[in-house]
Amino acid sequence: MTMTPGLHKFALTAHVTASVGWVGAVAGGLVLTVAGLTSQDAQMVRASYLALDLTARSVIVPLSLASLLTGLVMSLGTPWGLFRHYWVLFKLLITVLATILLQVHLQPISYIAGVAAETTLSNADFRGLRVDLVVRAGLALLALLVATTLSVYKPQGMTRYGWRKQQEQRKVSQP
Repeated sequence: MTMTPGLHKFALTAHVTASVGWVGAVAGGLVLTVAGLTSQDAQMVRASYLALDLTARSVIVPLSLASLLTGLVMSLGTPWGLFRHYWVLFKLLITVLATILLQVHLQPISYIAGVAAETTLSNADFRGLRVDLVVRAGLALLALLVATTLSVYKPQGMTRYGWRKQQEQRKVSQP
């Protein structure tokens, strides 16, 4: 099934907006985790983790789900297909894994935000968890940038299913 040009433009705009927003929100989350880890100002540390929790739940999660949903719509409504090209499969895998890991990642974010809301964190408090938050945010940003790169460069390589579908279409189009 292919989309009409108007629907295609709408779906593509929604997908690009959600995906770019997700990348930007994760980059902002990385900045907040670094500030929470490195700042000597107790109020800055506290604000960083409270803002991170709010951002993760109110911005990053909805954008990740929107990116996944609009990506599925785009793949199913365009000739690229969902299972025809390896780059689409890799991008889907990255998006699904990043969305699942984000859900798991919400627990430590909520925990550190809860601690920050109740007490003043010193530089030594929960250092391992705070470093882990920085690493996870950095890896999430890297994964999203890889998905973005795949979208732009679209490396060649069809799956067996894609190759078979292409051959079927060629047979149908030949007289």
